[in-house]
Amino acid sequence: MPNPSSNDLTATYYRAQIDRIVATLNKITARPAGVGAGYVVPSADNIAIHDGRRIEATVMFLDICKFSQRPSESAEEQASIMQVISLFFTEMIHIIEDHGGVVEKNTGDGLMAYFARNDLADISIQHRAVACALTMFAAADLINPVLQRAGIPPLDFRICMDHGFITVAKVGAARRFNGIVAVGTTANIASKMLSVAKANTILLGDQMLSGLPTYWLQNWVKLETKDTGWHYQQSQTPYPFWRYIGRWKAPIL
Repeated sequence: MPNPSSNDLTATYYRAQIDRIVATLNKITARPAGVGAGYVVPSADNIAIHDGRRIEATVMFLDICKFSQRPSESAEEQASIMQVISLFFTEMIHIIEDHGGVVEKNTGDGLMAYFARNDLADISIQHRAVACALTMFAAADLINPVLQRAGIPPLDFRICMDHGFITVAKVGAARRFNGIVAVGTTANIASKMLSVAKANTILLGDQMLSGLPTYWLQNWVKLETKDTGWHYQQSQTPYPFWRYIGRWKAPIL
């Protein structure tokens, strides 16, 4: 290992690093083309490292707003934060899975998930993903009053989604730390949308609209901005973002 007390890499470590990079490169390039056509989101157990599957999917990012501003210095504050996010993310992950989604990662103050084709053939991927987001906000209406009664500020969050073809790949170190990642413009846009989305909003990329019911589009989809910095590649026309303003109504029990 490198010497932590030195400002420079040791020659031995540097040579080993070069050898390791070359060996990994040779292993990757020696394999057949690693991206195959896919249908569903592959699990980490069903895909080889350095391989990928190209699938049509909706990519969702959920982000808790101003999470870093919550007090979290003392042991008591950290314990409270842990309990809050445990409650919140346990339910949000359940909701994603209930809607046929797959959670890729938990970032501490957010989630990333995929929705691909499944047995619900009569419901589009985009329709199912937006229904999931609506259910998440309905769940927040149950969770936040519990937090407020305990003297904890409610959680505000935003959800951003885009739809298209992505490559879901397995990357990392073999037999140690590795995992599934999404590669493609759709995932990039969905992530960047977080900088545009306001608290407690659902923001959609333009490709999301083609899979939504007509009455949803007519009543609850509003243009957020055309000035996104993204363009359709062939026409160079702007790629707009849309805000979904509808919300589920809780049933009367």
